[in-house]
Amino acid sequence: MPMQATTTTPLFAAALKPDQSPRLFGGWLAFVLAAIAVMPLAVLVPGVLQPTAIAFAIGGAGLVALSLRQSRRRKLTQQVTLWPDQLEIASTDRHGVRTLRRFDPASVRLVLERDENEKTVAMRLRAGTDEMELGAFLKPEDRSSFAKAFGTALRRARQAA
Repeated sequence: MPMQATTTTPLFAAALKPDQSPRLFGGWLAFVLAAIAVMPLAVLVPGVLQPTAIAFAIGGAGLVALSLRQSRRRKLTQQVTLWPDQLEIASTDRHGVRTLRRFDPASVRLVLERDENEKTVAMRLRAGTDEMELGAFLKPEDRSSFAKAFGTALRRARQAA
């Protein structure tokens, strides 16, 4: 049975995005403050200049690498929309390539992987042999919250069918 786009109101909709907290700003700020604090010492004691420059070059390169990684990670998104007759997941990868996958709510199963503290480590959708991971980039608290809300909505969709 081919699934087609519906025009009814979705039972559930969520936009999953990675954590956008400005943690790297603090790293850059500390880097600049350390440079300002060390500059007079490095100028007054010439023997300290070369090791200081090497240390700051390594620290700066590390912060640049983390900044690039975080900017690529911001492009990751998953839009999950559950309709009474189908489940749509629109994913955008690190390169901005968008893919759309559709599932039948009656046949798809939400599989949760938990750690020893019962925190949700991974969420997967399984439809037969087809499997797709949801929200791999989410924080554990967000993943657990989403899994609870989405699981409830998926049960409701099955009962309505």
